[in-house]
Amino acid sequence: MATPSIKEEARRLVEKLPENSTWEDLVHEIYVRQAVEAGLADSQAGRTTDVEQVRSSFGLSA
Repeated sequence: MATPSIKEEARRLVEKLPENSTWEDLVHEIYVRQAVEAGLADSQAGRTTDVEQVRSSFGLSA
């Protein structure tokens, strides 16, 4: 199955927005989508840090 193109995904994002959406709403949706995709890519590539390790490095308790 082919991965949808950026243009196709952008169209889907726009179609999901309410009719009274602003440019800021659209930019926010694009930003969130990109951030989630980047996080998933990092996770799949093993570029993550366990939450306990982060807490420990900042001296935080669980």
